[in-house]
Amino acid sequence: MTAHLAWLVTDGRVLASANIANDRATRRKGLCGQTQIEGAFVIPNCRWVHTFGMRVPIDVAYLDADGNVIKTVHMHKMRLGVPVWHARTVIEAEKGAFARWGINVGNKIEVRDSNRDNINDDNEPTSR
Repeated sequence: MTAHLAWLVTDGRVLASANIANDRATRRKGLCGQTQIEGAFVIPNCRWVHTFGMRVPIDVAYLDADGNVIKTVHMHKMRLGVPVWHARTVIEAEKGAFARWGINVGNKIEVRDSNRDNINDDNEPTSR
């Protein structure tokens, strides 16, 4: 299982560190089983998520292909999210993190990975 360290950036301001799920095992595991979440978890090429197996509620942001936030939700444990058809990337964080970071619908979020400039691309999304 591997995840790349990255940064969430908006308007030149670093919001948080993030782990990018860059393989199936990391996507499948996600944040399951964690009692604390530091930073964010980014799932490229994703339209929906679930919180089965999670121990804490989370904030979820859906980004389009350009990195614009098109929807945010708070998800409780043991829930199945509704697919967001125009989403290309999902960002997960502890509940309340988006309010602290100022993430709202309409923000443009860059996920700056150390291996690539920006993960927001036009690849076809899949579910986790």
